[in-house]
Amino acid sequence: MRNKTDPISMDDVYTKPGYLFRRMQQIAVSIFMEECKTFDLTPVQYAALVAIRAHPGIDATRLSAVIAFDRSTLGSVIERLETKELIQRKPDAEDKRVKLLHLTKGGAALLQEVMVSVDSAQARMLQPLKPADRKTLLALLIQLVDLNNEASRVPLRAEDAVEHLKKST
Repeated sequence: MRNKTDPISMDDVYTKPGYLFRRMQQIAVSIFMEECKTFDLTPVQYAALVAIRAHPGIDATRLSAVIAFDRSTLGSVIERLETKELIQRKPDAEDKRVKLLHLTKGGAALLQEVMVSVDSAQARMLQPLKPADRKTLLALLIQLVDLNNEASRVPLRAEDAVEHLKKST
């Protein structure tokens, strides 16, 4: 427990999990962007493409839940993917106000092409660690994310996509 008289130093920032997670996120995005630069694709755009491929006909609200990304910001991601002709928005047969998302042939092809670069980025992020430490880190991160999911501003709700797809089949 800290006393009010304890000195405050940069270690009070540099050694804290929140700071370290934020720094690793910055590093992860930088490595992803470097590895995937020829594809003009961000990590969130990549996640959206994968989710749309896995859940054809998903709407933006459910996509937000599946990739745990803020719904209001996701709108601009979807617009960029549509502008790049990687996805199409089609009206829902039951509710024309709802737009359902589908990969285009170009989007599916790009997703296949980018996988080598994505895998390379992931490997680079973990490369400084010993193989056993990589497994341990990933297991701990999965556990932390899962146990803290409800604390997120945008909790992961992959089951929402599954429910949607059950209704549409």
